[in-house]
Amino acid sequence: MSHQRIVCLDCGHEDGYHPLNLFCPQCGGSWREARYDLNSAATLRRNFTQRPFNLWRYGELLPVSTLPPSLQLGEGGTPLLHTGKLGSMVGLPSLYLKDERQNSTISFKDRQAAVNVAAFIQHGIDEVVVASTGNVAIAYSAYCARAGIKLWAFITSLVPAVKMHEIALYGTRMVKVTGTYDQAKKLAAEFAEQRDLFLDRGARNIATIEAMKTIAFEIAEQLAGFHQSGDGPLFKAPDWYIQAVSGGMGPLGVLKGFQEMKAMGWIDRVPAIACIQTEGCAPMANAWKNNADAPIVVERPNTHISTLTTGNPGRSYELLRNRMLAGSGGVMESVSDEEAIRAMVTLARTEGLSIEPAAAVALAGTIKLATQGIFKLDDTVVINCSGHTVPIEYSQIPASWSRDIDLASSPLSERPHDGLLAALTLLDQKRTREILIVDDHPDARRLIKRILLSQAEYIIREAGSGPEALAEAQRNPPDLILLDLMMPEMDGFNVISHLKEETVTAAIPIIVITAKSLSREEQQYLDGQINRLMTKGDLLDGDLLDEVERSIQSGDMDE
Repeated sequence: MSHQRIVCLDCGHEDGYHPLNLFCPQCGGSWREARYDLNSAATLRRNFTQRPFNLWRYGELLPVSTLPPSLQLGEGGTPLLHTGKLGSMVGLPSLYLKDERQNSTISFKDRQAAVNVAAFIQHGIDEVVVASTGNVAIAYSAYCARAGIKLWAFITSLVPAVKMHEIALYGTRMVKVTGTYDQAKKLAAEFAEQRDLFLDRGARNIATIEAMKTIAFEIAEQLAGFHQSGDGPLFKAPDWYIQAVSGGMGPLGVLKGFQEMKAMGWIDRVPAIACIQTEGCAPMANAWKNNADAPIVVERPNTHISTLTTGNPGRSYELLRNRMLAGSGGVMESVSDEEAIRAMVTLARTEGLSIEPAAAVALAGTIKLATQGIFKLDDTVVINCSGHTVPIEYSQIPASWSRDIDLASSPLSERPHDGLLAALTLLDQKRTREILIVDDHPDARRLIKRILLSQAEYIIREAGSGPEALAEAQRNPPDLILLDLMMPEMDGFNVISHLKEETVTAAIPIIVITAKSLSREEQQYLDGQINRLMTKGDLLDGDLLDEVERSIQSGDMDE
């Protein structure tokens, strides 16, 4: 767009956009943003009805031209889903999910990757670096592969193995860092600086913030129902927009989008923003509750939800806080991992939607705020359903799918002398544990599998019947068996009996997960035969992973 300019947030200097221009040439500041002649941009409303409903529908309000059609992957244009059952449960009849699972790599980070890759192509950049907790690297991997751009991805070892495998599938040069996400970002920055490569810097990256604001544009169109008038489509803002937060780029971009629409007269208000974090890594939420001007840094995140482990969001918190306080308000809140998992299960069972744990954090936060009376009955509330949990097939990935860096044994100095080569260490030799899930209902197996893989690294195998389970356990004994009791042909009691009779399977730990109410005789039979009896309702209490770890450890001691 001809009226676009890049403005330094510190000194106000204006400059043109180039993805490699990371700092203000006037003051050296690293926080800048794109601004537009919104009086002129307001006329583009008339053009929308002739364009596809995707991210590029709003090209005049983006810092780059459209990604070539041959490289597009269907980014943007995701559904806005009304959640009637869940909404009625929490007292919000107008509760919606912006279903970002429908992007190509099943997360909202496809928007970020698409706009940045368009900028790379426009400016002739053919090698880039990202640090990621999973979704960003997956999205960049797909778009860079399609565009023929070499990608380096620095991944913390806390990222679930299934996401690492998908990154490797695209041919990305992946470096697994045994350390925190903030340490991985520091190492990626050093590597990019040494090689003079583009580095995605999260919320400080201009194209990323601009990409995220298209979520706001789409929501406003969708809530209006795509109504037409003589002046083009109408827009409607929600009362609340809610998103799980790590580094803050999503809410910053979405808030900017709503503010631009308000300035252009497209909407009559900017929604309140709710930023939700996990309790194990809540530098923003904790600072907000203490009315602090700066985030309360978390040095060592303590959460299984690896995509939300930015311990130091830096200035993102300041910008969000100031803009929220100066605008239509909002709140920052935190929830436990257990609350997020329960919310994830609840949504799947009430609305048939499987979401990633980070999106479940936003949902759990919404439920928590609703119980606190934050919302009014007639409020329209939109949650960013940021991604889907779908594992990649392990058999598709070669053995040498990553390089590992252990920062615990080789600490990273403020400026490592030899960059990446000095930090590369011995490969992580820890064996990934194998778990066999036995249940005749595929949905039950899928639910347990999602819960396990969202929180830890396991190799999951499945069996749909007793005979299949016995054959699988004999052929390749797992570290643990999760067993249903009520199955046709051969029930769980008979499976246990056969397992204990065979030397190769007798010592395998067993957790029984059942909906059946057991008689006294049945309970007595299981005593001493299994490690733990759980009901399927226990899955909502977040207790499964603890039991899995305890049972595997007990099996190790028995060997």
